[in-house]
Amino acid sequence: MSGPPRLSAREMLALVGDSPAAFDELPRPARESAPDGPLGWPGYDASRARAAERTGEAESVVCGVGVVGGTRAVLIAFEFGFLGGSLGERTGDRLEAAYRHARDHRLPVVALVATGGSRMQEGMIALTQLQRVARQSALTRQAGLAQIAVLRDPTTGGGWATLGAGADVVLALPGAQVGFAGSRVRPPDADPAAYTAEAQVAAGSADAVVEPGALRETLGRWLRLLTRPSEEPAPVPRALGAQDLPATGWDAVLRARSPRRPRADAYLDAYFGLRAAIGGDRCGGTDTDGMLCGFGEHRGRTVAYAAQTGAATRPAGYRTATRLIRLADRLGIPVLTLVDTPGAANDAEAERQGAGAAIAELFGAVATARTPLTTLVIGEGGSGARWRWPRPAAPGPPRTATSRSSRRRRPPRS
Repeated sequence: MSGPPRLSAREMLALVGDSPAAFDELPRPARESAPDGPLGWPGYDASRARAAERTGEAESVVCGVGVVGGTRAVLIAFEFGFLGGSLGERTGDRLEAAYRHARDHRLPVVALVATGGSRMQEGMIALTQLQRVARQSALTRQAGLAQIAVLRDPTTGGGWATLGAGADVVLALPGAQVGFAGSRVRPPDADPAAYTAEAQVAAGSADAVVEPGALRETLGRWLRLLTRPSEEPAPVPRALGAQDLPATGWDAVLRARSPRRPRADAYLDAYFGLRAAIGGDRCGGTDTDGMLCGFGEHRGRTVAYAAQTGAATRPAGYRTATRLIRLADRLGIPVLTLVDTPGAANDAEAERQGAGAAIAELFGAVATARTPLTTLVIGEGGSGARWRWPRPAAPGPPRTATSRSSRRRRPPRS
C-alpha cells in the first residue's frame, strides 16, 4: 500500500512547530546495553549503527519541548527510518522521560506517531515497553493534562494501541496506513481500505484527517482549547428567534417539533467564535447526524459542547457525548449540552449496538462530573434521551430556548 510522503522526525517537528528555535530537545536518558541488545540478537548493534548513520538519530523517537500555535507542549516525534520507528527499551526510556517532564511542568503532550510496532530484536523486553508507555499516559491523564496524537504513515501495532488510540484527540494525515495489524501480518484477504486514516475516522477511532499544510494551525487550535481550565459554568446561549411563550401546552409541542426552528448548528455558530469537533465513540461508531460534540471558544474561554441535532440519538452519539464529558471533566473545562431529540433510536440495530448501556454510561458521566454542566433545551426533549439535570426545564417554543434554571412546568406529552 502506498501512503503519503514519509517525513523524518525533524521534518515533522519543523512542520508543526512555530519555529526551530522554539524546540528544545530533552536530555537523553543514559542506559548501558549489552552487546546486540538484551537477547544478544546477532547483528543488532550493527543495525542500530546503520540506522543512526542513515537518519542522524540515536533512537526511534525525538522528544522535547516546542511551541505550537503559541502553546508550549511536549513533542514526541517518531523517526520511522530508525528500524521502522520501532519501540525498544531505550525508546521506552525516552518516552517515559518525556511524559514525566510534561507532568512536572504541566504541559500537554503531542505525539507525532510513525511506527511499525515493537522491536523484534528485543523480544519480550520490547513488548513490556507498551505497558510502560500506557502507564505514563495514564498518569498524565490523571494529572489533568491533554494528549493529542497525529497518526503518520504508518501507525501500526503497539504504537497505534498506546500513543495513538490512547490519546484524547486523534488526528491523522491523509492516506496514512493506520491499524493494529501491519501490512505483513494481515490475513491475505483483508481489505486494505480498512487500514487507513480515513477508515479509522469513519469507524470512530480517530477524530479527523488533516492535510499537512493545515496541521500546525489545527494542532495550535486544539492545544489552545484544551489547556484553559475554568471553574465557571458555561453561560446560557441567547435565544434564537421569537421569544414569546406559546398559548397552550399543545402549541409548545408543535413549536418544539417545528422543522423551522433553529437547530444545534445555528446555536453553536452563534455561541462560539471558533470550535473543533471530536468524532466517534472509540467503539467503532459515529453519530454526526444526531450528536455534535467538541470544544469551542466563547468570549475567550473554552467550553465543551454536546449538542443533539433534532434526530433520534444513536448509541454511538451517546458514547461520544460520554467521552466528551469525561474528557472535559478531567481537563476542568465546563460543558454545555443542547437537548433536541424525539428520543433515543429504537430500531433493531440500535439495540444491537447497546442503546441501553450507552445511555446508562452517559447518565453516569453526567451524574459524576465535577466540572460545571449547563443544559439548554432548544427543541424536543423526549424519552430517555433527556440526559439532563434534575428539575428539567420546559421544552419551550421553537424559536427560543429554556435553561435549566427555569422552573416552568413542562406541558403534558402528546
